[in-house]
Amino acid sequence: MNQTKYIFVTGGVTSSLGKGIIAASLAKLLQARGYRTTIQKFDPYLNVDPGTLNPYEHGECYVTDDGAETDLDLGHYERFLNVPTSQANNVTTGRIYLSVIEKERRGEFLGKTVQVVPHITNEIKDRMQILGNSGDFDIVITEIGGTVGDIESLPYIESVRQLVWDLGEHNAIVIHLTLVPYLAAAGELKTKPTQHSVKTLMESGIKADILVCRTEHEISDEIRNKLALFCNVKREAVIQSIDAATIYEVPNLMLEEGLDVVALKKLDLPKKAAPDLKNWNTFLRRIKNPKHTINIGLIGKYVEMQDCYKSILESFIHAGASNETKVNIISIHSEYINASNIEDKLKDLDGILVAPGFGERGIEGKIEAVRYAREKKVPFFGICLGMQMAVIEYSRNVLGYADANSTEMNEDTKHPVVNLMEEQKNVTDKGGTMRLGAWKCDIKTDSLAYKIYGESTISERHRHRYEYNSAYVDVLEKAGLKASGVNPDTGLVEIVELENHPFFIGVQYHPEYKSTVANPHPIFVNFVAAAVKAKKK
Repeated sequence: MNQTKYIFVTGGVTSSLGKGIIAASLAKLLQARGYRTTIQKFDPYLNVDPGTLNPYEHGECYVTDDGAETDLDLGHYERFLNVPTSQANNVTTGRIYLSVIEKERRGEFLGKTVQVVPHITNEIKDRMQILGNSGDFDIVITEIGGTVGDIESLPYIESVRQLVWDLGEHNAIVIHLTLVPYLAAAGELKTKPTQHSVKTLMESGIKADILVCRTEHEISDEIRNKLALFCNVKREAVIQSIDAATIYEVPNLMLEEGLDVVALKKLDLPKKAAPDLKNWNTFLRRIKNPKHTINIGLIGKYVEMQDCYKSILESFIHAGASNETKVNIISIHSEYINASNIEDKLKDLDGILVAPGFGERGIEGKIEAVRYAREKKVPFFGICLGMQMAVIEYSRNVLGYADANSTEMNEDTKHPVVNLMEEQKNVTDKGGTMRLGAWKCDIKTDSLAYKIYGESTISERHRHRYEYNSAYVDVLEKAGLKASGVNPDTGLVEIVELENHPFFIGVQYHPEYKSTVANPHPIFVNFVAAAVKAKKK
């Protein structure tokens, strides 16, 4: 292909309809037909990135290899496509305006009055085409965050209008995801919200090429014809997106609806071979037909909102399928765990994961959970802060350092076994200043970590400011807490584990960011396997 083709995905009526899943599903089908495909997300909020957002505000912050703190939808993109994303795959209004203002300060606009049109829209259009201009992709799918009609989304919608015009016929199309609600009182599906949403889009100068209709009930031929007529789209371009038991069924549902075929036709591209979804469907069969069932306790402090741990939850689905096991996640708020109730809260678990996080709230509950897992020989997995809690727990209860702590929680502790990283001590800005992105780790060959990975050097993604204090590594190792993985450049400990335990490992990095359908993360796979084994015993 000489020219990259563009697909824009907009949303109407309400948020949370699943634009990211539809975009990822379409991309999966196009990829399975042999097209090099990627997805990008444009978010309308003014934060430069979601790195400074509370998880309750926007779910988890997903981190790429190049250290970009991004929207959680990029996790879906990677899990579906098994292709790494980067900073170029996620852009916010804050980043757009910051770039334009910096250019204005440098005098790049030659004294012109800087305006939303053309300066902001030109910046958006440039960002929309970065991946397409790289030569690495045949098709770029761009998800526009928010809902059509929102004030925040207007510059993006105008940029899409201009870009569709710039690129010409058959080079760019718009897919509009909308809601067809079921009114129980009337006993029928209603098309009016979709009609209004499409009308709002057309008022901005954009005609939807394809309608994807989210629904809880099957859409009849009569309703499809009505939507096609009043929304000015072809009958074949009215696509039903009905509720699915798992997001991983959506590519097959979109295949049945012909979404990929319609998109290729409108882009004037050949269908090529039928999508090769053999491995994908093997994965789905394993999800639906498990041979084992286990309960894993997720000990965290954002458990009220599952999107806060989205990548972890999806990693367990991947690892569960790999082990032909249904993994029930039991979310337990660490703030409400203490020594007197921990037995009651954790006794029915086959494995314990202590989740990442920031701040002092709920820390003592996490430490109690680590102690329980260590003493009761329950398979344990600690991620980032979870690993740091394992270091603190061991220091307190095995070494006898009663006040051992992280300086994040107690700056005056006599035993700062977890400390602020040296290069972080002069940092004042919060956004984008943590240790971020992919870093190498050298693994000792006589370790659980080496058995898991099968190699002595790995690369994993990070997002933290505090570290396992190197001054305590030797004394803790002599006491039995093994430092089995170390960064070769900084000397910082990346992995800790216990040898006299069925499965006990803590990692400073975030392995959940690299787990995909095609490549389930080996730590999650082995953790689930250990939990299955423990349950059998």
